[in-house]
Amino acid sequence: MRSTAMLLAAASVNATLHAQTIEPTAAPKAESADDQRARDLVAKMTLDEKIDMIRGAQEDASTDQAAAGYLRGVPRLGVPSMRFADGPPGILTREPSVALPATMALAATFSKKDAEQNGAVVGLEARRLGVDVALEPFINIMRDLHFSRGWNTFGEDPYLSGIMGAAQVHGIQGQGVMAQAKHYLGYDLRGYKTIMDEQTMHEVYLAPFEAVIDAGVSSLMCAYNYVNGQYACASDDLLNTTLRKELGFKGFVTSDWGGTHKPADINMGLDMEMPGLMPKGSPWLTITRSYFDNDKAPVEPLTMSMEVLGRVFGRAVPEEKSERLPIKSVIFRGQFPDDPDPKNMASALADGTVKMAAIDEAAYRVVHEMNRFGLLDRGNHQPTGGAVDPRIAGIIRKTASDSAVLLKNEGAALPLSQSDLDDLALIGPGAGQVVALGINAEHSLGLPETQNGVAALLQREAGGRAGANIAYAVANDMTGAPVPADRFSSDGAPGLARIVNGKKVAQDGALNFTDSNANALPAGAQPSWKGEIDISADGTYGFYLQMLGTHAELRIDGELVGRSSGLTGARHGDTVQPGQDALLHSTDNLNNVRRDVALTAGKHSIEVLTTDDTSHVPIQIRLNWVTPQQREANYRHAVETAAKAKKAVVFAWARQNPIFGLTPEQNRLIDDVSAANPNTIVVLNSSYPVAMPWLGKVKAVLNMWWGGDKGGEATVDILTGRVSPAGRLPFTWGKALEDYPATDPRHPERGAREDGVVTYSEGLDVGYRWFDRQKKEPLYAFGHGLSYTSFAYSGLTVKPAADGGLDVRFTVANTGKRASDEVAQIYLGAPANAPRGIAFPVKALAGFDRVHLAPSESKTVSIHVAPRSLQYWDERAASWTTPQGVRAVYVGGSSRDLPLAAKSR
Repeated sequence: MRSTAMLLAAASVNATLHAQTIEPTAAPKAESADDQRARDLVAKMTLDEKIDMIRGAQEDASTDQAAAGYLRGVPRLGVPSMRFADGPPGILTREPSVALPATMALAATFSKKDAEQNGAVVGLEARRLGVDVALEPFINIMRDLHFSRGWNTFGEDPYLSGIMGAAQVHGIQGQGVMAQAKHYLGYDLRGYKTIMDEQTMHEVYLAPFEAVIDAGVSSLMCAYNYVNGQYACASDDLLNTTLRKELGFKGFVTSDWGGTHKPADINMGLDMEMPGLMPKGSPWLTITRSYFDNDKAPVEPLTMSMEVLGRVFGRAVPEEKSERLPIKSVIFRGQFPDDPDPKNMASALADGTVKMAAIDEAAYRVVHEMNRFGLLDRGNHQPTGGAVDPRIAGIIRKTASDSAVLLKNEGAALPLSQSDLDDLALIGPGAGQVVALGINAEHSLGLPETQNGVAALLQREAGGRAGANIAYAVANDMTGAPVPADRFSSDGAPGLARIVNGKKVAQDGALNFTDSNANALPAGAQPSWKGEIDISADGTYGFYLQMLGTHAELRIDGELVGRSSGLTGARHGDTVQPGQDALLHSTDNLNNVRRDVALTAGKHSIEVLTTDDTSHVPIQIRLNWVTPQQREANYRHAVETAAKAKKAVVFAWARQNPIFGLTPEQNRLIDDVSAANPNTIVVLNSSYPVAMPWLGKVKAVLNMWWGGDKGGEATVDILTGRVSPAGRLPFTWGKALEDYPATDPRHPERGAREDGVVTYSEGLDVGYRWFDRQKKEPLYAFGHGLSYTSFAYSGLTVKPAADGGLDVRFTVANTGKRASDEVAQIYLGAPANAPRGIAFPVKALAGFDRVHLAPSESKTVSIHVAPRSLQYWDERAASWTTPQGVRAVYVGGSSRDLPLAAKSR
């Protein structure tokens, strides 16, 4: 039994979690059939001014926020500039910003309210940081586990993705900030040429976009890839016919950065080119050019550079044996093809390829949205310099708690009892720090000073309680210790030579210039260090180059070992932020470039170089290491610590390398700890399903995803039982990678090929639908998640609704002894007599609701199934059609746990 103090703490936590709400403050006006004000403004613009409304540019250095994109506007007409910032999640600029839980974690909440509140956080941060357009939500489908950005999605189901994406749009735009949903369309693959049939396109891949359009999203980003033979950003069928005529979209379409391929793309429905006109020397000029430019000078062909992508996106960690760039060579070449004779807008206007009317219409759509969001009257958003809104921390914590999915709980190993907490071992770096966002890419990087690890939080709670023993062992030290001064030498003297502007200015005994060491270097110094390092024994050494206020790189024996990611001019690589180059920043909040280097005993040349990152703050730089001997000692200490405790909790992380698995070292750690302590619990920080070869050896498995800045607090909430886990899997957790439709070896056409073609031959059967079709048992079903209590379903009724949908009612009862949320899910079966030649999934999610129930409490739940869920896309008629006959309606707690069934009338 928990103590009275713990029960009071639980009540306090629940009150805190539910008190944080951000209300809409500046919702946009409803879309209008026409906007005369916007048309009048465009009519007054010169051609160059119109171009400035539809082509990105470089913001002046005096105000540049290093956001992803920038429009100049037309100041003389009162049309302000606009900034576009990357996510999801969050807002990425040159200034640090909060880290929200990963999009996949948000999906796991199955909560429209959580999605809307996360959107509101994005909107608030955009306003604080001077951003007008948030490049989110990401509403593609996680079709293939190899897709490097799958964690950015809302999972495998189109209905869930649409509902959550639309709610997030409401939250963002409720703060007066435009949302830009992405990536339209078919950006769910390893290749770059998507092939799919029209029914699949409409019912699976278009469905989330239709949902956000109905929610009033201001803009869409078109994707890099081909769809059925045409670039998505140059497809008349996708943009003009489907998007504007069929779906009624009235906002503007922005190309993904470098996704424009010719000025005539504007005729196909593309409104805006990003990043547009970049200054000479910009890294973007190696992979993209400006086609919407009105300059009469010839456009220069590209000089392709994979190195630029490596510099901007290369963020390997030693545990991953190969560095995975997010864009492989075959995809890169397909998305940024060579063009020996490029033309720009000036040329296209001159030869009649583009008419002025197309430019006018594109500019109008942009100005129309600016008017709708009030920018023409109040101006754009400018950086406030203010503090983060105090409500945000509570929303992040609640989202992370709501997302927690309890996969296994043998013998009620969780929640931890008071006696467990008095004799507990916490193992792994994720116990000491917060795995806020496992893959560091185009999203906000968090505020490390607000992050608290589980170990510190639980030790703080234990306080001076008599007999309490909460032990922490890192196992894999990701911060290391400064290389000792006696290991360095230069020109025959101890230490390293410090060089500034080509001249030696000092001989430093150790490379450790940090705030925590009270000796940070002045801003702008840009020193380098040279010398030798003496290695005492052969082995693999972990070298950790840590910095803030500067870019840096490490070379050993003349070879590049590692460097900070990002480049000045690469839009959001201008400042180095903690956590951008590794799973975890250092324990004192420095960016952490970690590499393993095999070295022989003896002396090796070593060099550390720094370059300006434009932050203009004092330079902190340190070279830490972990020797092979220390690494083994850390590991041995972790297993021994676990063996001595009543219970051990191992924290493990995954970030898609390897695909569908943890790193080998972590599997070994869990095996060894569980062998030493039969009461082992595993906490995963993973936004993908992973193989768990040790599953039968542990008592419980809890997936906390990538939990954002307050992931530590949320994990403690779940482990201690202050909050009962109620997150549900937004994807199917298979037993093997080969179980999934896109990785089934019987269908090689569905994966990556040398020609970049990916055929979606599984059709509608994505995710759990494929498992149903194949009668394949998953490890954990879509929608699965255990609780600290139990639930019973009863009283299902299904009635026709006035709009042609269904009204579904049933009762959910909490039959256990703990308060908890439950996620009730509705699935719709295929028609009993399906029309010939028309595909239907065996069953498909058609509704859900997250309800809170006290012990022994019952609630009647009413969920409306929209008409669209009953319809299919008729390719021959090019329209939605409702099949005749009854449909099976299933209700329960997951796609494989459906105790209630009824027929529609």
